[in-house]
Amino acid sequence: MIFQEPMTSPNPLHSIGRQIIESLDIHTSLSRADQKTRVLELLSLVGLDNLKDRMDAFPHELSGGQRQRVMIAMALACDPDVLIADEPTTALDVTVQAQVLELLVDIQKKTGMAILLITHDLTIVQSIAHRIAVMKNGELVETGTVKSVFAKPKHDYTKMLMSATPSGKARPLPKTSKTIIEADNLRLWYPKGKNFWGKTTSHVKAVNDVSLSVKEGETLGIVGESGSGKSTLGFSIVRLLNPKGKIVFMGQEIASLPERDVKPLRKDMQIVFQDPFGSLSPRMSVAEIIAEGLLVHNASLSKDRRDQMVVEAMKKVHLDPATRHRFPHEFSGGQRQRISIARALILKPKLIVMDEPTSALDMSVQSEVVDLLRDLQEKEKLSYIFISHDLRVVKALSHRVMVMKDGEVVEQGPVQKIFKNPQTDYTQRLIKAAFDVKVA
Repeated sequence: MIFQEPMTSPNPLHSIGRQIIESLDIHTSLSRADQKTRVLELLSLVGLDNLKDRMDAFPHELSGGQRQRVMIAMALACDPDVLIADEPTTALDVTVQAQVLELLVDIQKKTGMAILLITHDLTIVQSIAHRIAVMKNGELVETGTVKSVFAKPKHDYTKMLMSATPSGKARPLPKTSKTIIEADNLRLWYPKGKNFWGKTTSHVKAVNDVSLSVKEGETLGIVGESGSGKSTLGFSIVRLLNPKGKIVFMGQEIASLPERDVKPLRKDMQIVFQDPFGSLSPRMSVAEIIAEGLLVHNASLSKDRRDQMVVEAMKKVHLDPATRHRFPHEFSGGQRQRISIARALILKPKLIVMDEPTSALDMSVQSEVVDLLRDLQEKEKLSYIFISHDLRVVKALSHRVMVMKDGEVVEQGPVQKIFKNPQTDYTQRLIKAAFDVKVA
């Protein structure tokens, strides 16, 4: 089985190589040498050739997409007869998504393996499935061949799912909009290899000489394959990491500031993390989670006033305030993502970095979240740095787009220009994979 959550499913205490070998140990009689050869084959199959010399790497050292591919390799290790794939492409970029789908179809043809594919992405269903079953509230509301259901859906819920694609475009910026943040020549390298004396001999260039700027009320979309440095760049911008280079936020240089001086600025720059469940404390109620920032940045507020602000924040993201005393596990993935957005909004920030905020959401909820973010941006004059591998969402929300590969910017410009006339082969490949998913 391929589990849905790549951020928490891998064992954090074991290397990726050991985790893939584990099932080979239990279910095969392969020698150590043959096991290692099989692991290398699997890593190549799922598009992780760059990790062949990093089999001792741990899950936290990989991107979300890389972790998902490791999970797929683990599931395929023993050539199963039946593969249950629960959202197998959720955390994958569009090019790797196409590769993984081709991989699954190819293995199915060679081995006769049956696949039970669970997904919210109807594009994938249309490209890979033979039959489709539509579920709502624990019940099947419609079944049939993919061709017949997509050509003529019968149930209203099926029709709604098929029409729920993120659409529209970012609202025009006022000409008087001021630059709220700009970064010049950001660089964040991680040591990769060391010599006999422990001196670093090579680096992973997660972010390499990247420059950007964002205006008030603007959305900058950052796209690229898994491991291209998108999230690392986002974390660097809000100083969750310490890059080299220059960052000017609201007229103040912050890249060289010590943490104690950055802390007061955090109320003006917030982040919504990729994993809507893992980023919410399971021991805190929703009210406590949303109000936590107020305790840090506005401790003088009374308890009643904090509660009132929590209610207001929940209403902004279309959550019922009566549910604020519940815990995160009592909410759906879409609701948990709204809680994360409410937590960021309550401090009235100027900038929000959004790291894959829609990757775990079904199509209908994606459309709702995109509309919500667009409305909040207009009302609050928010600036977004929107990190995503879903180019359909980026196109619907962004004013400008930055394309990253291997830690560097390969192309950037206005969203319509990038999508209509991409200049680099890499960008062309990303757009083609996003809007024209076809698997033979």
